[in-house]
Amino acid sequence: MALIQPDPTFYPSARDAMRAPKEELAYVALLDAEGQGRPDGLATIDLSNGSIVSVADMPNAGDELHHFGWNVCSAALCPYAPHPHVERRYLVLPGLRSSRIYVFDVKDDPRRPRLVKTIEPETVFEKTGYSRPHTVHCGTDAIYVSALGNVDGDAPGGVFTLDHDTFEPKGRWEADRGPQELHYDFWWHLGNDTMITSEWGTPNQIEAGPSLDLLVGRQYGHRLHVWDLTKRRHLQEIDLGDQHQMALELRPAHDPSKTHGFVNTVISVEDLSANIFTWYQENGVWKAKKIITIPAEPADADLLPEPLKQFGAVPPLVTDISLTLDDRILLVSCWGTGELKAYDVSEPFSPRETGSVRVGGIVGRAAHPAHPERALNGGPQMVEASRDGRRVYFSNSLYRSWDDVFYPDGVSSWIAKVDIGDDGSLTLDEDFFVDFASDGRRAHQIRLQGGDSSSDSYCFPS
Repeated sequence: MALIQPDPTFYPSARDAMRAPKEELAYVALLDAEGQGRPDGLATIDLSNGSIVSVADMPNAGDELHHFGWNVCSAALCPYAPHPHVERRYLVLPGLRSSRIYVFDVKDDPRRPRLVKTIEPETVFEKTGYSRPHTVHCGTDAIYVSALGNVDGDAPGGVFTLDHDTFEPKGRWEADRGPQELHYDFWWHLGNDTMITSEWGTPNQIEAGPSLDLLVGRQYGHRLHVWDLTKRRHLQEIDLGDQHQMALELRPAHDPSKTHGFVNTVISVEDLSANIFTWYQENGVWKAKKIITIPAEPADADLLPEPLKQFGAVPPLVTDISLTLDDRILLVSCWGTGELKAYDVSEPFSPRETGSVRVGGIVGRAAHPAHPERALNGGPQMVEASRDGRRVYFSNSLYRSWDDVFYPDGVSSWIAKVDIGDDGSLTLDEDFFVDFASDGRRAHQIRLQGGDSSSDSYCFPS
């Protein structure tokens, strides 16, 4: 009698996942840099030497692939999960511009993913009422997808789900959205039956590029929303302060017995700083506290892009964060200044900076040791940590229309790697540099084979 076993890349707890084998491959979304009809791609990278193994082109142009994810993950081991014997086999890639979704099979040949399904925009529109899918997370009962707006590109944005087996859209997730209108990221505390969502802006607010009027008018998102995960009902709103514009990436503690997490805000209209907040539950009420402020850096106006010349400074523009599986090191990407920072957040309200490396940047253009003669543009943007918390990979492109404003000479794309020391220090790997200059497309989201620090959620305490 054959014994059915769970997928070996599923782990009951984050601590168990940290003992997983070292990652061998990475999958990377490549974005068409010119918007002239070339399709986006899904690149496969051999992490032993940084070589590009293969690139699968999408069958359509104009998708702008964004934060893709797995069909299932360690959440399938939760006692109440209806699909305990599914396997981590498919990558689900959302097209932020097109509202199209692709499904790639990586089982038969992990080095050459194969397209097996395309969900057309009209299907997403009809079944969910949403458009512009942005982020994919594997849940206990379905594949969850965030969407920035409605079919017309306005509010509300929200979350919809796909069937684990057929990938067909099941419908809009929210049963009672309360005051929530803007949307960006989402994550959950499975041990507390709670979802947290964040805010950026509607498609009509962001697709043409950043708007100084919207920024000064404090019209981008600055709130967190708390939801009952089972009842799909809005419970509470947390306002971070409208000076803190664009509340983006959510990184809850991986231990489901904990009820705190971290969120970044991109820019303050008061001083151009970026900020990190800890959200937490206290006496049944969810709150947030600012724990890190990263200031803007003075710069010669002649070296700045047009929107920043009047300020004479480079904002850090924190656009991504990543939390290691032991809930100890928070990685912070400063896309504007070209810096990757590390903080020990073992004490969630008392962070301690432990490391920093610089590559690229609006003004700095810091070179990589692999090409010391080459001034790099872009900066640390999408950041992904390995399951054991020892390695960090990061790319340098944000979003085409926003790239072109802050880096008007264009973003020549690359991926770099740093190693995390026992003390949380960061050391740039001088031999690892993935160069996409010859391809011409821009690297964005990175996913590691078998899972990474932001792909899975766990039902059992560490």
